Amino acid sequence: MANKSGGKPSDRRAGKRRDRNQRVGIRVPELGYYLIVTDTEETEKNYFEGLRDSIPAELKDRLVIKVEKARTVELVERALELANKEPQYRIPWIVFDRDQVKDFDDIIQVAEKSGVGAGWSNPCFEIWMYAYFGEMPAIRESYTCCDRFADKFEKVTGQNYFKKDKDIYRKLVQYGDEERAIQIAERCCKKCVDDGKNKPSEMWPACMVQRLVEEIQRKLHTKED
Repeated sequence: MANKSGGKPSDRRAGKRRDRNQRVGIRVPELGYYLIVTDTEETEKNYFEGLRDSIPAELKDRLVIKVEKARTVELVERALELANKEPQYRIPWIVFDRDQVKDFDDIIQVAEKSGVGAGWSNPCFEIWMYAYFGEMPAIRESYTCCDRFADKFEKVTGQNYFKKDKDIYRKLVQYGDEERAIQIAERCCKKCVDDGKNKPSEMWPACMVQRLVEEIQRKLHTKED
């Protein structure tokens, strides 16, 4: 039987949400509202807040990046909780390391099934930052990766590396190459798969952070063009 009010129920509900948002003055960013939930207070959080702050002033109200912290086991739950406040406008991601995380593969699987992007790194987030400087060396242990990245960072920038450096994103972009970093990370992931490593916990060096960064940058550059 035809619906006399016109349109699908989902369409009408979306319309009501839009009307309500307009009435209360909620700003709806046309490029997206990214909710990034991480399990660290320093490196990943500082990196993505730096990326957020690098957005050109004229686009800042069109793409929003909000970084939250949660315990590793609660990452997906927290991302969904935040996204559900206005689900039609939120793009949830979790960002975390392999390191000593239990159920690493399970967390990623649950995230993907829940519609949450998983920006994982194996062995640690520094392996992604390493790619800015043209390589992702085959390092299995987090502490070794951090130490070697610190040496590389100092060699390239002439500065010491600190996990709490709030300026880390700007320095990586200044002294490194983000576009090349994305290509290197993709190449490493492909090699892992070609070598028969299908579980993220088995894939090293590898990460999926580049997918989130590339998605954000693609939206920004498309809008600028």
